[in-house]
Amino acid sequence: MPFGHDMVHSLATAVDLVNTSPATGGEDGLSDLEQLGEFVERWEVSGVGELGAADLNQVRALRDAFHKVFTAPDQATAVIRLNTLLSGTRITPRLTEHDGHPLHVHYFAPGAALSEHLSADLGVALAHLLVEGEWERLRTCSAPGCERVFVDESRNRSRVYCDSRTCGNRMHVAAYRARRRA
Repeated sequence: MPFGHDMVHSLATAVDLVNTSPATGGEDGLSDLEQLGEFVERWEVSGVGELGAADLNQVRALRDAFHKVFTAPDQATAVIRLNTLLSGTRITPRLTEHDGHPLHVHYFAPGAALSEHLSADLGVALAHLLVEGEWERLRTCSAPGCERVFVDESRNRSRVYCDSRTCGNRMHVAAYRARRRA
């Protein structure tokens, strides 16, 4: 399935959001408002006002909900989890151009809280992925000790590591060393 710019961006934002969770094997990447602000800036989330403690708590809860979608045991469960997430979101599709980006669709309602904004935009991207029958592209890293999630964008759906430079390289080096010892 070819991924358009908007979908790639939304899926990558969802992956990064989930991977800020301690549940993926690292430290909490959203431990305070400063980190939440950095996340918003890194992913160019538009239309966000001043962030508060409520935003941080809501985005953390949203992160956990998206994690459950990524780690669903099957597509039917992923659909149920994603529908539950989307049911609490006011979705108001509208075409927009901003910050030098070409015309694209935003799904969040004007004035929505950050968590609702992310629920709508990222949830719709995941919904499109599921509708296209591409649920198996939502993956968890195969490297021992790594629980990070990713979207396999490879043509043949063969990607197994969250990052080829870290986990992939580590596993390939370990396999090479094991072969050399044998």
